[in-house]
Amino acid sequence: MTITESDLTAARKAWGDALISISAAFELDGIDAASAVAGDALDTAYGYNLGPVLFKPTLASGEQTFRTTREGALAYFVGHSDKYPLDGGFGIKGWKKVEYTTAASFIDGDVAMWMGWVTFTDKDGGVLTVDKSWGYQLDDARALRIVLHHSSLRYVPD
Repeated sequence: MTITESDLTAARKAWGDALISISAAFELDGIDAASAVAGDALDTAYGYNLGPVLFKPTLASGEQTFRTTREGALAYFVGHSDKYPLDGGFGIKGWKKVEYTTAASFIDGDVAMWMGWVTFTDKDGGVLTVDKSWGYQLDDARALRIVLHHSSLRYVPD
């Protein structure tokens, strides 16, 4: 099976919907509910079942910049982790909308990459746009999994 542009679009939409669901769960039922939703999202979207995921979150730094394990990714999305004390929980920031602008994509059989801008809108109307790259691979069950996730704040020249 070959990955298609439609598959990449669906994967981005599912990722954004999951982020909004994590925020909603946190607002309604607190950190335990948000952690459960985030865990399910990680298990569905990411390829931790394939091995280390090359995940560089937007707001991570120092020795914990890169999150190659599910535990590190979960801490990034929901915070509240003694092992990752600098994580504020990107997924629990009250996100209400996620939009994508594609710069380019690349597909080669069961591997694909996407690069572009992702714009997040929070419950107060605040907007954050990040530069993002995702690498995908089909797993043995033919599910599209994120195996590379790089995100950074936009560069603003002086």
